[in-house]
Parts: sequence; C-alpha cells; structure tokens
Amino acid sequence: MAKGPAFLILPAILVVRAAAGPSSVEPAPDYAQIADVDQAAGRALLEQIRQTGLSGTHYFEFDLSLIPRRGDERVVPGRLWAGRNGPGPVLRIILDPGRADERRWLIQGGPHPSAWLRDGAAPARAAEPLEPLWVGSEITAFDLQLPFPFLYWPDEALLGVNRIHGRPANAFLFRPPADFAGRHPDIAGVRAFFDTQYNFPEQTEILGRDGRPLKTWTLVDAKEVAGTWIPREFDVRNDATRDKARLDVTGAAVNLPPSASLFDRERLSDSGNPPRPPGFVDFGG
Repeated sequence: MAKGPAFLILPAILVVRAAAGPSSVEPAPDYAQIADVDQAAGRALLEQIRQTGLSGTHYFEFDLSLIPRRGDERVVPGRLWAGRNGPGPVLRIILDPGRADERRWLIQGGPHPSAWLRDGAAPARAAEPLEPLWVGSEITAFDLQLPFPFLYWPDEALLGVNRIHGRPANAFLFRPPADFAGRHPDIAGVRAFFDTQYNFPEQTEILGRDGRPLKTWTLVDAKEVAGTWIPREFDVRNDATRDKARLDVTGAAVNLPPSASLFDRERLSDSGNPPRPPGFVDFGG
C-alpha cells in the first residue's frame, strides 16, 4: 500500500458499542511496560495528530458493503463531501442517493462533535452518535467524526510502538470521560495505532470489559489523487459477531472550491451537485 506525507485522513471507521467505565480497561499483555514510555512525548504527538487532517473541500463516491457472517451481502452506494466550517471538520453524506430509502447525514467533528440525519423525506433531526449510518451497518456517525472523538478524551496513554501490517505504529489507549461513559456504559476504551512516519491510523480497536477488541477498523488501501493520498478502502469487523462492513472509495475530486451551503443542516435536501470529470477521477473499480 502506497503512503505519502500528504495523506488525507478520511473519516476513520470506529464502531463502538460495548465496554465498561473509564477505569476498567486493562492493556493487552504486550503493553505491560506502559510506565516506561515517555508520556509527555505521547501527549505532544497526539497534539500533532489532532492538527492533521483536512484542508480544503473534497468529494468522494463510495460503495458501502454490508457483509454479514451469515446471509446475503448488500452494497449501498454513497457520496461524501469533506470540508471545514467554524466548529471544525465537517462531513456531508448521501447514502443510496435518489432512492426512497435515501439517508442524508451532516456530521460535525472537532472538540464538540454532533450529527444530524435526514431519513427519506423526513425533516433533518439531531442524531445519536452511535446510530448506524445505514440500517444493519457496523458504521456509525461517531466513527466518521474528525478529528477522532477519542483524541479529545482526557484519559489517554502512549503504550509504545507496535508493528501493524508490517509498519511501525505508535499505540495509544484512550478511556472515555465520565459523561460519555455514563451515556454509553458498555464502552471501555479505544486502542489506536498511528503510523510512526505519517501519523495516519493503521488500525483502531474498540475494547470491551476484558480489554479485548470488540470491533476493529483497518486501513486496507490508499490512492493518490492530484497529489493527495486518500484511503481507497477500509474495513470494520465486529469481533463478536464476525460481521463486517467495507467502505470502498470508487472515485474522488479533491481541492474543490469551498461551499458553505454544502454543510448547512437546513439544506440537507439539496443534491449537493456532485463534481464530474475532469475534476472527478473515477477509479474504474
């Protein structure tokens, strides 16, 4: 998989549904020497990672594959715009565009994340962050908020350096704050692995009460578009059910002119006018 310093972090898929309170997560055995790690250096690195991400406006077309362990696979087409507004990074998503079951999301990232959903022809409403992006999907709005919501959780620790998919990665453990843990008492924490060279996420694990992964997000492939590296494909595996979700980017247009109306929740009914060639690059499957 190619890598580059201009890698654009598309929303990382982090599905979270199970774990306990903030103090219940025990690191895996290979993280036993956590006390020997330079935590000040880890906090400085996290600050760099928080600042890494989107600049400008970008557009992606993708296929969302729902891959249950048992039963038929379904593929839902989607469109995604990524940009920034006053509060921070923001996403606009249309799933199954033009169909009766179409879903439209506006997902606000930053220190105070939020989400709105327009389901079919219904008015837009505030959405629960752990609500599935699509019915039966392993992906939620929480998974797509940038920077990653857990990067702002105050209880964090640098665990050390591990090799993930053959590359060295800084491993961090994040425990949720009391308000989040109170709303979602089964979420114990997040273990995230960031590439040591480019600070992008190679893998993220949602941890249960026993510290074992409940769900795992993995970057599978990346692609360069007009000098910007974007994720081409990433997977989410529910480690309990073995069901999977895969998001495969099929085309992209980067560095578009900014448009405030794209990220206005009062205008989720607008089509968004997807860009076409030559600005749009179709990956051709």
